[in-house]
Amino acid sequence: MKRVPPGDTLPRWVCEHCGEIHYENPKLVIGCVPEFEGRILLCRRAIEPRYGYWTLPAGFMENDETASQAALRETLEETGARVELGAPFSMLSVPRANQVHLFYLGRLLDLGFRPGEETLEVTLFDEERIPWNEIAFRTVGATLRHWFADRRKGAFGFHAEDIAPL
Repeated sequence: MKRVPPGDTLPRWVCEHCGEIHYENPKLVIGCVPEFEGRILLCRRAIEPRYGYWTLPAGFMENDETASQAALRETLEETGARVELGAPFSMLSVPRANQVHLFYLGRLLDLGFRPGEETLEVTLFDEERIPWNEIAFRTVGATLRHWFADRRKGAFGFHAEDIAPL
């Protein structure tokens, strides 16, 4: 049954028999902005949601891994790319989906990338060639816009924002 437990302020799923509280909290989506000589590595999705659209390599963080391990794993799984991970770059809250998206800066160590199981193709894009109308998620579009704006300024900062429902 869903009710507000004593000492809490929000409704939670509470077992009627033992009183145990089942918390449903947002999921973490972790990814990377893999860069090589001013170009960004994007992958075209081979899965839903947004099959056929372009995205940064990212996915759900697994239990027993750190955020940076998740970013490296997702980048390798989706693009076959080896990256040197930099600082966290963007954190976007998506309350409508109960998710938080975190992207790290990354530098490609070589050009040995290839599509993974969940990817149709992988391509390096400069800013002029980014397929902006085919970007899978608003969080990815926002992260890419921040990255190119910071690159023009010559300094990369940390960007946090909330993605409001459409």
